[in-house]
Amino acid sequence: MALESLMVPLGTRAPEFALRDLDGRTHRLSDYANGPGLLVVFACNHCPYVKHIENELGAVIADSGVPAVAICTNDADAYPDDKPEGLRAQAERAGWTFPYLIDETQSVGRVFGAACTPDFFLYDARLLLAYRGAFDESTPGNGKPVTGSELRAALAAVRAGKPAPEPQRPSMGCSIKWRAV
Repeated sequence: MALESLMVPLGTRAPEFALRDLDGRTHRLSDYANGPGLLVVFACNHCPYVKHIENELGAVIADSGVPAVAICTNDADAYPDDKPEGLRAQAERAGWTFPYLIDETQSVGRVFGAACTPDFFLYDARLLLAYRGAFDESTPGNGKPVTGSELRAALAAVRAGKPAPEPQRPSMGCSIKWRAV
């Protein structure tokens, strides 16, 4: 089911996190405290919305000069394509060079307010939310080219120390696959 992002208020401080990547290394928010910003992308391997943009996403991030992490929050027991081996295959297929983190407890996804995949949270140099919006106008089947134009513009603004462009449209994608509580 397609779902829109929750549009967390701009200026919200980035939540603390400590998650392992696919190679077992732990990444923390503090690792990114002295950079130009941080892009956090909630992603997964099974969702057609993520697959639709995954190649261009890698290029947009590589070109941006802003550090990024992808986080998979989905219940991998219910969605086996989102187990670490599937995520590793996705990162290789898409040419992603940024860390892909696993949120096994789903607590990080909840504290960020992630709702869908893909869901983008771009923080400025002070780690305050500057952008939470769409990648571009393309979705699976709508015939519009995948460009990453909206995220690309936001990344360029943050890199330059400026506010991200407004208005910001919600991202749309597959719902996060939460475990029953």
